[in-house]
Amino acid sequence: MLQGDSNPMHLHGHDVFLLAQGIGIYDAARDEGKFNLVNPPRKNTVLVPNLGWAAVRFVADNPGAWLMHCHFEFHLSMGMAAVFIVEDGPTVDTSLPPPPEDF
Repeated sequence: MLQGDSNPMHLHGHDVFLLAQGIGIYDAARDEGKFNLVNPPRKNTVLVPNLGWAAVRFVADNPGAWLMHCHFEFHLSMGMAAVFIVEDGPTVDTSLPPPPEDF
């Protein structure tokens, strides 16, 4: 199915830093030089160009299983989604509490 719009991608539980975007197939040799590693914009939703790619980074400091998905419902039903599992960190603030004893 062809589509003319960009794909609004969203990661639950986190904001992402948009490092770069491009049209066509990502090629590390050609595209890594485009990465903004100094002051990338912080986003809640990233528009991935139609027939293109986006490179993002996020701080994995919120433990849990977090869905990243396209906001077009028909893309979600086609499987345009992934789940990131963020494990507990070294501090109380970056760890999930244990389940209740009667759980």
